[in-house]
Amino acid sequence: MDGTLIASTPRKPGPALDELDLYRLFAACFSAPSPERFAWLSGRSFRTLLKQLEEKLEGRPRRRLDGHLPDYPSYEAMYLALFEVGLSGPAVPLVESAHTSRAVPQEIVLECVNFYGVLGLEPSRSVFPADHLVTQLEFLAAVRYLREHEPDSGKAESLQRLERDFLARHLLSWLPAAQKKLAKLDPPLFPLLLHLLRRYAAQQLETISAQKSCGAENS
Repeated sequence: MDGTLIASTPRKPGPALDELDLYRLFAACFSAPSPERFAWLSGRSFRTLLKQLEEKLEGRPRRRLDGHLPDYPSYEAMYLALFEVGLSGPAVPLVESAHTSRAVPQEIVLECVNFYGVLGLEPSRSVFPADHLVTQLEFLAAVRYLREHEPDSGKAESLQRLERDFLARHLLSWLPAAQKKLAKLDPPLFPLLLHLLRRYAAQQLETISAQKSCGAENS
């Protein structure tokens, strides 16, 4: 770990969904377009993975997927119009500060940076802003990795609190608003991905909070 948060290159999905880091998986889905990313998102293995995700997070897969990505130029143009550019800005910016009024953008960015600093990480602003969805997911992936490999139970518990607090204060504080805007536009694939990400994040928060409550009762 070099202390920098960057967008990861999507790994080839394995056969076992539980073996995948879903924070990193979703970060790869929403990272900047490339021919390689398009091939992955439009491939058969990803569509199979998507059905497995739906079954895991919602109990059953949908009967059909929401549209498809016809070719790379269409995918790139759609991504840029939705998330990156536009005459008055992108339709659905993937940054927390665009979807919340609880604080000014500079304060939200500073809060995120302070969270990252707990692990000695610094956001790579040349890739994505500090409060960008991909940056936030990469941070959560780092927290999860360290927690699962931490032999000290006290430190592991601190990392669990860090994950819980970041989910509640940041990621889940703005995903509903972004999801609502994206659903109205109804482009292929991305509304489903954002919906599944929100479901996953909410489930993680619920699970961590329940584990914390059980630990408090047993202490």
